[in-house]
Amino acid sequence: MAPSTSNSAANTVDGLGRFPYRQIWCCDFEFHHADGDLPVPVCMVAKELRSGRVIRLWQDELRQSGGPPFDTGPEALFVAYYASAEIGCFLALGWRTPERVLDLFTEFRAETNGLWVQHGNGLLGALSYFGLPAMGTEEKTEMRDLVLSGGPWDAHDRESILDYCQSDVEALQRLIPAIACKILPEDDHGLLRLGQALLRGRYMVAVAHMEHCGVPIDLPVLDRLRESWAHIKDELIMAVDADYGVYESGTFKMVRFGAWLVDKGIPWPRLPSGTLATDEDTFRQMARAYPAVAPLHELRHSLGKFKLNSLQVGADGRNRCLLSPFRSKTGRNQPSNAKFIFGPSRWLRGLIKPAPGYGIAYLDFGSQEIAIAAALSGDEAMIDAYTSGDPYMTFAKQAGLAPPEATKESHKDVRNRCKAIVLGVGYGMGAESMADRAGLQIAEARELLRRHRETYRVFWQWAENNVNVALAGGVLRTVYGWPIHTGSRSKLNDRSLLNYPMQANGAEMLRMAACMATEAGLRVCAPIHDALLLEAPLDRLDEDVFLLKGLMVKASEMVMGTLACRVDADLVRYPDRYRDEGGGEMWDRVMKILPAHDAGAVV
Repeated sequence: MAPSTSNSAANTVDGLGRFPYRQIWCCDFEFHHADGDLPVPVCMVAKELRSGRVIRLWQDELRQSGGPPFDTGPEALFVAYYASAEIGCFLALGWRTPERVLDLFTEFRAETNGLWVQHGNGLLGALSYFGLPAMGTEEKTEMRDLVLSGGPWDAHDRESILDYCQSDVEALQRLIPAIACKILPEDDHGLLRLGQALLRGRYMVAVAHMEHCGVPIDLPVLDRLRESWAHIKDELIMAVDADYGVYESGTFKMVRFGAWLVDKGIPWPRLPSGTLATDEDTFRQMARAYPAVAPLHELRHSLGKFKLNSLQVGADGRNRCLLSPFRSKTGRNQPSNAKFIFGPSRWLRGLIKPAPGYGIAYLDFGSQEIAIAAALSGDEAMIDAYTSGDPYMTFAKQAGLAPPEATKESHKDVRNRCKAIVLGVGYGMGAESMADRAGLQIAEARELLRRHRETYRVFWQWAENNVNVALAGGVLRTVYGWPIHTGSRSKLNDRSLLNYPMQANGAEMLRMAACMATEAGLRVCAPIHDALLLEAPLDRLDEDVFLLKGLMVKASEMVMGTLACRVDADLVRYPDRYRDEGGGEMWDRVMKILPAHDAGAVV
C-alpha cells in the first residue's frame, strides 16, 4: 500500500516516506505490576506521525475504550521500544494486537549486536548512540518511580505521568529516521530488511502472549518450601552428603572433595593455580559427563545463589518474568535465572504442575544444532548422521570408531565419547573443554576432533569460511537476517563465531515456531532454549500437541530448507507434575525432607 501523500516533504526528510503504510503510530504505555502478576496499565500515549495526531488516555479511559483507539490492521505500522511491554498492556486490556509491529529495540540490537555500546540497550542508550537528545537519567528514574508506586495520583501527577509517557513517544519519533536508514536502505535489500524487522516485531508479540500466559506453578508447595527452606537446607546437606562426605558443619570442604574425586577416578578440571575448579559452569559440565556428580551439583546450586523468594510467581500461581528476547548475541531469550522457573536448579521444575482439567507438554527440537549445521553447510555425511536418528553413533561408524553393526547398547562408551565431540563442536568448544566435559584425555579429545574434521569436511570448510568472513570485518547473518558484527569494538573470539550460525539460526527457528503457535491460538507458556512449553485442556491436549509439533517442524523447514528437525514431546496431565530428568532425584529428596504436616500438599 502506498504511503499517504500528506506532509510529503517532512516524510522525505525524516524517512517516513520509506515505509509503505498509510499510518505510523508510535506508542508507549506506563504500567506497574507486582512480581509475577499481569501489568496494570496506568496510561497510554500514541502519536500518528504522518498527521501529527496525538492520543492521551488515562487508566479509566483505557478500560472503557473497548479496544485500541487507532488502526492496528495491515495498513498501519505500530512502533514501540521493547514492544512486548506495550503488547502486554494490550493483552491485559483485552485489546486486539497490532498486525505490523516495528520494535526499535530489536533493530537497535541488530545494528549493534556484537559491538560494545557505551550507554546500554535501553531507549536512552539508543538515543545516545545516534547522538539524539534524550531525557536525563535522574528525571526518568524519578518519573518511573512515581508510576511504579501504584498511586493514588492527584491531577498534577496524572498530567506529569502523561507528559512523561509522551516524551518517550517523541523520543521514538526522533529515533525512527536513524533506524529507517538501516532497515530500509535505498537499494534492492530494502523490502527484505523491512520484512526481517517486522518478523522480529512479530516475535515480540508472541513474547507478550507467552509472558501473559506464564507457567503454572504449584503455589501451595512453593509456599511451604519457602517457609521451611532453612530446615530443608540442613537436612538436604545431611541426606546428599551421606554419599560424598565432602561437607563439614554445613561447609563444603575442598580437600574432602578432592579425595572423593580420587576415590571415584574422576579427572576434574583445575585452575592455573592447580586448585580444583568449582565454579558453576565446571560443575554443570562435569555433572553431565559424570552422573555421580549430579546430586552434588544440584545441592551446591541450591545452597548457592539460588533464592526461592526470587522466583516470580503471581497471585494466580503463574510464573511470569521478562523473557528478555534478543538480549544474547545469538538472539536467544535471556530471562533471569533467578526469576524464571527454568533458570534455577533443575529439581525446582517439579513445582510446574498443570491446573485441574489441564495438561502441559514440553516440546523440543531434537539435536537442533546438529541439524542446522548439516542443512546450512550442505554436508551430506552430516545430513545422513542426523537423519539416522542417532547422530552420535552414526559419527562413530562414519569415523571408523565403531563397526557398522554397532548399537547404542553395544558401544555405549564409544557413543558417549563421540556425543561429547559432536555436541562440543556445536557449542564452539575446543579439545580441552571437550576433554573436561567428557572425562577424556586431551590427546583423545584432539584425535576425536580430528576425525570429526575428516568425516565432515564440507561442514568444517563452511564453518571456517564464516569465521574468516567475520574476522575480515564482514557481518554474519541468519537466514532471517539477525546479524552479528565484528571489528575493533567486538570482543568475539573464533569459537563463538564458529558456534554463531547454529545457535542464532536455532533461535530463529524457535521464534518462528512461537509466532505461528501463538497466532494459531495455542497457549504457549514459555520458550526454553530449543523448546516450547504448551498448556491445554485435557480433552484437547493431544490435538494441540499434534498441531504444535507440525508448526515446529514447519518452522525448522523454513530455516533449514528441505531438512526437517525432529520434535519430541513430553506430556504431563493433571494431577501429575513436571519432572526434569536431571532433577527428579533431588526433588524426591526435598519432598521427603518437608515437615510431615506438608505431606498432603506435595503428592
